[in-house]
Parts: sequence; structure tokens; C-alpha cells
Amino acid sequence: MNSAPSATKTHNGPPPAVPTLKRLRDLSGPRQALLRLFQTINFGHVDGLEVRGGEPVFNPAPLVFIELKLDAEDGRRQEHDLSNFDLRVEALRLLAELDLLGDGTIERIDIRYGIPRRMIVESRLRGVAQ
Repeated sequence: MNSAPSATKTHNGPPPAVPTLKRLRDLSGPRQALLRLFQTINFGHVDGLEVRGGEPVFNPAPLVFIELKLDAEDGRRQEHDLSNFDLRVEALRLLAELDLLGDGTIERIDIRYGIPRRMIVESRLRGVAQ
């Protein structure tokens, strides 16, 4: 276990500025892959996603947990089969958080209906005397 100081990143003020309307094809390959992963999960969460330079890194691979409803069918999002689509505000906010994080680890991203709904971020404290 790493003994370097870390903290959970929190926002006391307003959320980060959401970029203007974007489409899937406007994103880098790793960001497209992340959003496609969310669509595949549909319900569940991603743990331990590394971020470098504001881009998701899949090596090492994050842990993926998929919730399976046993009492109902989970329908896929209609965007799942589209090659391009407008991004929802939740996805845009997550991408803005990646930009703010720069380098670090997203401990958990909760996915509902293929959309990121909540995240917990670990980031290194800078300027802390050791």
C-alpha cells in the first residue's frame, strides 16, 4: 500500500464548467472507450480507474462490477448501437472532472442506465511537507 498522502477530492463551490455540447466522435479514443464501457455495464460501477493527463488509462485495467436484475430485463441504451451521438450532461461533467484531476485515481464511478452518475476521486496532495 502506498504511504504517500492522498485525499478525497471535493468541491465546495459550483461544479466544474461543463464544456459546450459534444458528440462521441469529438472525444479522444480513451474517452470514447470509457463511455462505451459505461454503456456495456449499464448498471454497476467501475473501481480503480487510473487517469493520466486527464485521459482514462486502461492498463492496469480497472475493476468492473455489473449489477444484474433478476426480476426484470435491463434494456440497453439506444445510443449503444450508434456510432455517434450527443453526450449527456453527466458524461460531460465526468470529462470535466478528468481534466481537473489530471493525474490520479478515480476510486469509483457509479453507472446507472449506462450513464455515469457519481464518482469518488483520489488525488495526491501537493505542497504538503513530508
